[in-house]
Amino acid sequence: MNNNALREIIHTKSDTLGGVSGNWKFIYKQIPMLCVTDETNNRMRIISPITESDNLDKDLLLDAMTANFHSALDVKYAISNGILWSVYIHPLKELTNEQVESAISQVYFAAKTFGTTFSSTQLLFGGRNNTEQQNSKEKIKEEKIHKF
Repeated sequence: MNNNALREIIHTKSDTLGGVSGNWKFIYKQIPMLCVTDETNNRMRIISPITESDNLDKDLLLDAMTANFHSALDVKYAISNGILWSVYIHPLKELTNEQVESAISQVYFAAKTFGTTFSSTQLLFGGRNNTEQQNSKEKIKEEKIHKF
């Protein structure tokens, strides 16, 4: 992957595209996104602003961190410059077309579902519901915990 190929994919998938090579602003399904690359250092990120970090309470931050492990998959929630972002980061050269398309979709869903399901797709990896969490806590009390 390089900037020219990446631009073409973003152009095809997005509603609007602006900016210069390696620093694009675009809209995907009414969600603003940025794509920033560094070809010299082989880096790429697609990000979407969600809210100002001052709007987050402890519970939302905890939910976001939990989602980073269970439901955000390839996308993560991150804070930079006072903004909470949905973020996909990957080496640029190794990216495939399918990964770029998936990244855009996951950044979109993670931004849209923040505060509800906190998910980047419909797949949950290792997530549990409240009943399972309670049963797990009770089981831990009964068993000896083995540490690494």
